Amino acid sequence: MSETGGASPETVGRIVRGTPTPEELAAAIVVVSEAYARESADATAPETSARSRWELSARGLRAPLDRDAGWNGFTG
Repeated sequence: MSETGGASPETVGRIVRGTPTPEELAAAIVVVSEAYARESADATAPETSARSRWELSARGLRAPLDRDAGWNGFTG
């Protein structure tokens, strides 16, 4: 019994011209399948790595100090 539950197999391609041998047809299917697998692997987005606890807890850098402002009126 087939894995499809008795249904007809999925159509992979259609021969338009000529009569290929079973070996030629199998070779063509393998080449097309490999090209499709490569294309689909390249099209998927890479998985992002999880951020470490350090990255999650680290604060952003503070703004640089304004050294020209002086003590802002502190006369001591």
